[in-house]
Amino acid sequence: MKILQINCVYGTGSTGRLTQAIHTRLLAEGVKSVVCCGRGPRSTDPHVHKVCGELYAKAQHAEADLTGLVYGGCVLSTARLLHILRREAPDIVHLQCINGYFVNIFRLVRWLKRHRIPTLLTLHAEFPYTANCGIAADCEKWRTGCGHCPQLRAQTGSLLFDRTAAAWKRMRDAFAGFSNCTVVSVSPWLRSRAEQSPVLAGLHHVTIGNGVETAVFHPMDAADLRRRYTSARRRLVLHVTVSFSPEQGSLKGGWYVLALAKRMPDVTFAVVGNRDPLQSVPDNVLDIGRLEDPAMLAAWYSAADAALLTSHRETFSLVTAESLCCGTPVVGFRAGGPESIAPPSCCKFVEYGDLDALEHALRSRLEATPDRAAIAADAAARFSMENMYRAYKAEYTALSLMADKLESKEVKLWKSRKHI
Repeated sequence: MKILQINCVYGTGSTGRLTQAIHTRLLAEGVKSVVCCGRGPRSTDPHVHKVCGELYAKAQHAEADLTGLVYGGCVLSTARLLHILRREAPDIVHLQCINGYFVNIFRLVRWLKRHRIPTLLTLHAEFPYTANCGIAADCEKWRTGCGHCPQLRAQTGSLLFDRTAAAWKRMRDAFAGFSNCTVVSVSPWLRSRAEQSPVLAGLHHVTIGNGVETAVFHPMDAADLRRRYTSARRRLVLHVTVSFSPEQGSLKGGWYVLALAKRMPDVTFAVVGNRDPLQSVPDNVLDIGRLEDPAMLAAWYSAADAALLTSHRETFSLVTAESLCCGTPVVGFRAGGPESIAPPSCCKFVEYGDLDALEHALRSRLEATPDRAAIAADAAARFSMENMYRAYKAEYTALSLMADKLESKEVKLWKSRKHI
């Protein structure tokens, strides 16, 4: 069996690291594995192919802003990707997060369907069934065909045209009749939405949560870290983000972190991951900045009394999973994915935007004494990279068995490599 994964990046970012983890594990078990990516640095791994240059991707981004089609275009890089698919002739193609202006998704899916290639599609975001936005938030237009997008510029980048309805129809037509495609959602909440979408409703659906490197993210002694940044007696709340904004309405909800800090001056709030230095924040807010070392991030999780999640929407929430693996409870807004993957015994989620309820939930959690070892053990069982890999390996096997039962001429030609 040969598996070919396609992801925007390889080895960097959350999906890039997950793709790398699956790839390296497959190779270690003697399974043939190939990865195609479009963005980021080139890998020295001979089995990893970058199909798109950075300047070309930027040009495609500009073209998408002009045409209004986020996931079209990319003629040259898509042709290169299809050439590699023909040459490698994988038994299974695993589509991970394929945004990033490096592939024409409509054309790729139609090609896989036409050649009846067993395909696994992992939903890390919502764009495979919205055909436009990565996070639909409160908008329900993806259920009926989009069009007249209420957040056209913010969600699609379009400068002139609203082509959200046309994109939605293209995505629906691309997936229509794709009988040997399995859709993997990273949370039960996301799976429910995918099953309800007209684009993906007719396909087979399963749920596999994202994996966490539990060898890194586990409880550790972080007393020195606490003493360095705050007093041992003060409670410490950790907010981890890739995009912190103090503006009200921002997707990650940085404004709520600052509002809570003002309401709770006796608590220290540490913000990790923001790219730009925070300006004009309360004295009890620590700006840690970006952490490139995962072990240091795990130390901050271990040092905190609670992790704070203020996102409007999350399809999974790696922050939630990592925090729990370090034995640290999570408090936040109901954002979709997080509350569907976290145990209610140690996590509390309240209605989005209800700052009073969020403060009450956070204070209650800080007054409690959690069994951090038990939280970490339960989280390791839920989110370990090993469990994620085993679940994907089972789906690969199921797809392979399904393909063996098909009698179509196309599949026989694909298996024998005679069509190349």
